[in-house]
Amino acid sequence: MLCRGNSIKCRKEGSVPVYLNVYDLTSMNGYAYWLGLGVYHSGVQVHGVEYAFGCHEQETTGIFEGEPKQCEGFTFRKQILIGWTEKNLNEVRGIMEELAEDYKGVSYNLITKNCNHFCNDVCVRLTGKSIPSWINRLARIGMSTSYNTIV
Repeated sequence: MLCRGNSIKCRKEGSVPVYLNVYDLTSMNGYAYWLGLGVYHSGVQVHGVEYAFGCHEQETTGIFEGEPKQCEGFTFRKQILIGWTEKNLNEVRGIMEELAEDYKGVSYNLITKNCNHFCNDVCVRLTGKSIPSWINRLARIGMSTSYNTIV
């Protein structure tokens, strides 16, 4: 296969795809999506496992794994190929263990530390690429609104 520049469709021998699975949190996303808005949950799929981050009341990690495209409570919207990684399953799990300290269930915040922030951190570590900006747009809008209210 011939590749141009840094195309994400090109991969090295032995690498595996890294996908971002995007879910709707509300049925309003059907309308808001076309305006570049929406409230989304996301998970990173690699080696046939989906990793995500959620809120709970314990001081333990909020990172969890599950079946790809099957996150309970959310409606699957789309899968996006972010890039490729040469990390094996054990190395990926090691990254999750490293991130577990920063992503505890009690640290979840809809504006500053949500599932999309987690997925971005994972994708950057695995591929060197960020998730698309529209995924977490409302959190960024909320952060700038909060900042402007404080100032």
